[in-house]
Amino acid sequence: MKWRLLRGLVYLAILGVLAVAGYAFMGDLSPDQAEVRRPVVLDGR
Repeated sequence: MKWRLLRGLVYLAILGVLAVAGYAFMGDLSPDQAEVRRPVVLDGR
């Protein structure tokens, strides 16, 4: 009974890793891009 439970947990862990890897390769992970302009005050002489 213990081995069956352990084997099931191992299979679920492998399936989870494969799902995350598949999402990383096929999912849209690119960030939204926007131009940002802000004034910068420099301490000069």
